[in-house]
Amino acid sequence: MDRLEDLDHGVNVAIIGAGWAGMAAAVMLAQAKTPVTVFEAARHLGGRARSVEIEGIELDNGQHILIGAYRETLRLMRAVGADPEQLLLRQPLAIEYPGKFSLRAPRLPAPLHLLAALLAARGLTWGERIAAMRFITAMRANAYRIAADMPVSELLGQHRQSGALARHLWEPLCVSALNTPAASASAQVFLNLFRDALDGARANSDFLIPRADLGKLFPQPAADFVCANGGSVRLATPVRTIDKSEDGFVLDAAAQRYSHVVLAVGPHQVDALLDRFAALATTRKSVAALAYEPIYTCYLQYPPEVSMPQPMTGFDGGYVQWIFDRGRLNGRAGLLAAVISAHGAHQNASRDELAGAIHRELAAFLPGLPAPLWSRVIAEKRATFSCRPDMVRPANRTAVDRLYLAGDYTASDYPATLESAVRSGVLAARLVRGEHA
Repeated sequence: MDRLEDLDHGVNVAIIGAGWAGMAAAVMLAQAKTPVTVFEAARHLGGRARSVEIEGIELDNGQHILIGAYRETLRLMRAVGADPEQLLLRQPLAIEYPGKFSLRAPRLPAPLHLLAALLAARGLTWGERIAAMRFITAMRANAYRIAADMPVSELLGQHRQSGALARHLWEPLCVSALNTPAASASAQVFLNLFRDALDGARANSDFLIPRADLGKLFPQPAADFVCANGGSVRLATPVRTIDKSEDGFVLDAAAQRYSHVVLAVGPHQVDALLDRFAALATTRKSVAALAYEPIYTCYLQYPPEVSMPQPMTGFDGGYVQWIFDRGRLNGRAGLLAAVISAHGAHQNASRDELAGAIHRELAAFLPGLPAPLWSRVIAEKRATFSCRPDMVRPANRTAVDRLYLAGDYTASDYPATLESAVRSGVLAARLVRGEHA
């Protein structure tokens, strides 16, 4: 649908990038009846959290998990008609390493649910349980703030969080949420998530595991919403240059002018699009300084009778960190998704070698497991920025008037998650609207 003209304010917004940040900004603007056009270089929506077709079925380029604290993501899903109750499997906080560790949070008010879970956890000594409760109490007393940022492993060491407590609880939560190993991950950002997920409403700590592919969770319903409200979403339409003239922003020297631009591409794509703005040298430098972490997802299709004891199972001692049973999530019986977050030795293996090693790890857990009917490894080598202590992340507002950034890498107290991407898009849209409200 063609873009509407805002005759009262002359507002006409270009959003470059149709990932979760870009689509969040577009939805917010479409809700406010602000004319918006979204440009996406790829033929699909979703950016680094998207749907792909494998063996004739729609799957995700990486198995994602949300939590109940992702309030903006859940709010915008509902706004565009994507019902979280139907599309996400909600489970109370539960971490299971079969035969080694098990923690399940009861339905009690926070933080009692976590304390009760620690008391009932299997695989912890009483000393570890007491140490964990002291750690939680100390963090709450300081409002989850530390005087100086440090690696998560250092914070855990200071508070005697060792043994199974570190290996099967804090470190897996860290690498899953920050996609950065505990030895190099920001303790302050980890505590920010700890605060929202584990010390807010009890439901904030719930795991929300997608039942449908990522495109159906938000990007596609968001695009439909934008188009139904007068906006436009243009796939397979790359933008290579941005300029600014007296009458607005110019994309690729085209005749159309835009009053505002929201740049919502991946951080590794930012520099080339801002190189014509001398005022943004500092911003470009801070983005260029980001390091990245990969996420590998291996899909293995087994015969339909193969299944895991629960939808999500933790593994340690090998390559695999988590196994998701897609049959328990969306009816694709026998399909397992193995997830490996952050950097590691798995990056030195070929795709076939890695799939074979993952199958052997699964076979050790499921005796008699047959060979997979097929397998596929998807490697997102720059899945997220490496969330290290005292990072400098660029603000959404730039030094160029009416040019904004949106993305999970922008200034925030969250790591690179779907929620931080959505929040950045919401903020960018509010900045746009604030200039003519």
